[in-house]
Amino acid sequence: MSGPADLAFDPWDPAFVADPYPAYAELRARGRVVRYEPTDQWLVPHHADVSALLRDRRLGRTYQHRFSHEEFGKSAPPAAHEPFRTLNDHGMLDLEPPDHTRIRRLVSKAFTPRTVERLKPYVRGLADELVAGLVRDGGGDLLTDVAEPLPVAVIAEMLGIPEADRGQLRPWSAAICGMYELNPSEDTAARAVRASVEFSEYLRELIAERRRRPGDDLISGLIAAHDEDDRLTEQEMISTAVLLLNAGHEATVNATVNGWWALFRNPAQLAALRADHSLIPTAIEELMRYDTPLQLFERWVLDDIEIDGTVIPRGAEIAMLFGSANHDPAVFPDPTRLDLARADNPHISFSAGIHYCIGAPLARLELTASMTALLNQAPTLTPAKAPTRKPNFVIRGLEGLSVEVR
Repeated sequence: MSGPADLAFDPWDPAFVADPYPAYAELRARGRVVRYEPTDQWLVPHHADVSALLRDRRLGRTYQHRFSHEEFGKSAPPAAHEPFRTLNDHGMLDLEPPDHTRIRRLVSKAFTPRTVERLKPYVRGLADELVAGLVRDGGGDLLTDVAEPLPVAVIAEMLGIPEADRGQLRPWSAAICGMYELNPSEDTAARAVRASVEFSEYLRELIAERRRRPGDDLISGLIAAHDEDDRLTEQEMISTAVLLLNAGHEATVNATVNGWWALFRNPAQLAALRADHSLIPTAIEELMRYDTPLQLFERWVLDDIEIDGTVIPRGAEIAMLFGSANHDPAVFPDPTRLDLARADNPHISFSAGIHYCIGAPLARLELTASMTALLNQAPTLTPAKAPTRKPNFVIRGLEGLSVEVR
């Protein structure tokens, strides 16, 4: 139960952010739970514990369905953050049953296997088109030319966001997601609040337009839900749309660039993939495990729990380290080795339990489409220079990935 002074875990250290995996190995060696004072959290680094806690109903993404701030021993968020909090706290990721169940039941109708199957031609066609542009130009930035526009267009298409408005989505999302980092600054909070206000106002107008003229899109479907058990308030619709837009592309964007940078650094594995495209399904799972897009997921302790003899009291916050869990040698033999043929791969990059990523099948479809297009159309794809990693720890990605097609 050592203090942070002798821990290599330091989410604000650029060297740690560049490669957190050795520090995770040290954390796992320390034990099953480690107190981390700078964020007032309990770090959980082992796969078995993370997997179990994601399903443990004594933990919650929120506590306000059971306790007031005072009862839980917490201060209310600053009043200046209210627009972000309202937007965030009405999305299903930060709700618990019964509200979570009601919203997820409705939204899940848009993510059925049949729906995803129906999207395949659109996703594949768009991926082919984006990669063709990259090849035509002899290269470019894989992030802005392929990784971003594909999932943003797909989720915007599902929601019914007009094409002319889609350029605003990524900046709004980036500003809001800054609040999911550890101990965000006031500047970060101010940007998130501004984006929350603008995004919410935009969606309120779009919802009003869809009420007047319904379309064949998810927002129209949310408006048209007639079952009282499923009906959403306008705020819940806005928060759900923002969550789907943010979660619907952030992980896919970062998985794409993290994955290709990992492939470039492991040329033997990339050569094997280029020689045998049947590896694509296991390659995608392995790349998501190897350099996890979401490194940490937080939960509040609603009732006392015990981990390896340590009682973690109600009111505490647990930080489940997805990146560490995905490198746990108890589950993944030789975890630091990229193995695109790894068959037994129970990574938790899409979480687990009631908050398991509802868009996981769609994310896999998008990752498969872009990887297939790049392998087919750009078999000589190489990095033009080493990328700069984003300074963020929780959401792990690159500032860009310059590539050449020779």
